Amino acid sequence: MSGPPEDPPTHSTGPPDRQTLRLLARHLSSESLLVETAFDPDSYEPRLLRGVLDAGRYPDSVTAARLDIRWFTTGDFSIHYVEVHEDGTRWECRWDRHPNTHNTRLHFHEPPSAVEVADLDLPSLHPLDVYSTVLAAIEDRIETLWSAQ
Repeated sequence: MSGPPEDPPTHSTGPPDRQTLRLLARHLSSESLLVETAFDPDSYEPRLLRGVLDAGRYPDSVTAARLDIRWFTTGDFSIHYVEVHEDGTRWECRWDRHPNTHNTRLHFHEPPSAVEVADLDLPSLHPLDVYSTVLAAIEDRIETLWSAQ
């Protein structure tokens, strides 16, 4: 009888979790904030899920916004949010769980440049819970942009 599976090496995120990426794509496709989802390189072998947000939900100063989602069989992930502004600047942040040397495995790359990193504490690492956390943060960001007008 074999024992439990070994933990993956601490330097590896493992292969893409295609089932989770497809689950998240189904949820994003019904989300009113998004106008399009696409897999990279394709839906048969997805490594990245991209969600294009509805620029009409933002003030005119934001010309585009997107989510880039990577999820791995190890439970590691990266969810990168990017806004492009009319002056060409970007406002971005990223929720990450992966082996690294800069912070704990679960961490957040803070806006506006996603350079500064802080440890992150989430109540659940289930993909749909992480997704809900990210979407709530994006909705808060949109409210903040409108209130600054």
